[in-house]
Amino acid sequence: MPTPDPTPEDWRNILASWDYPDDTRTGTRRERRQAKRQHRKDARRHTADWIREERRRDPIRPGCALVGVLLVLAVGAGARYLSAPDDATPARPSASAGPADAKPPASTPAPAKASSPSPAPADTADPDAVAAAAIRGYLTRNPPVDGGHAASVRRAAPYMTRSLVTNLTESADPAYARLVSRGGVAAVSRTTVKPAGAELPVDTPLRVWRTVTAEVEVAGYEDYAETVTLRTEVVSTGSRWRVARILGL
Repeated sequence: MPTPDPTPEDWRNILASWDYPDDTRTGTRRERRQAKRQHRKDARRHTADWIREERRRDPIRPGCALVGVLLVLAVGAGARYLSAPDDATPARPSASAGPADAKPPASTPAPAKASSPSPAPADTADPDAVAAAAIRGYLTRNPPVDGGHAASVRRAAPYMTRSLVTNLTESADPAYARLVSRGGVAAVSRTTVKPAGAELPVDTPLRVWRTVTAEVEVAGYEDYAETVTLRTEVVSTGSRWRVARILGL
């Protein structure tokens, strides 16, 4: 009988039980800091080993992958909190400080949330460049930051027709779900464009078919590379070209 997945209460108990060992509380301040750094390093290594072993025994599901990512982030946040200097004490205001000195420092705006980069601007008068830019934008994916498959569609949207953008946004992509289950972040390192071949309609002044081959680098639980080949229909809208269909998704 398979072992049931840990409940949220189980995860909270695990996090509450983690603490620095006793040898990080003795010795000089420098020795304590070194012991804490080593403990955090060992904890990260043990966590990574545990994830690999769990994935080997039971392929990770998207929900479990999300719990694992949140668990690792919680461990890192707790380690940073507990690594504050032992003798840190709040600064006391000077007795000679005047009213102006007592003012709190001006708040600074929070940094903008990082996101995956949009593809470099392409020449929309060139159907080959448009096909390459659309596929590059669509296959550039950072699930923890983007928050969903729609962000990839938005990156490619400047080079797609409105109907294709709507279709992709409303449809699930198994490749995206697979990337999430592997804890992956995907970046396109190279694209190659060539005519689609005789099995598809011939090119006309208003429509062409192009085969786009993308080399994708993935960083996740395990780093790997893959080659994705898609065939695109690129149509002229008068002053520019746009991808109207993608075959192979």
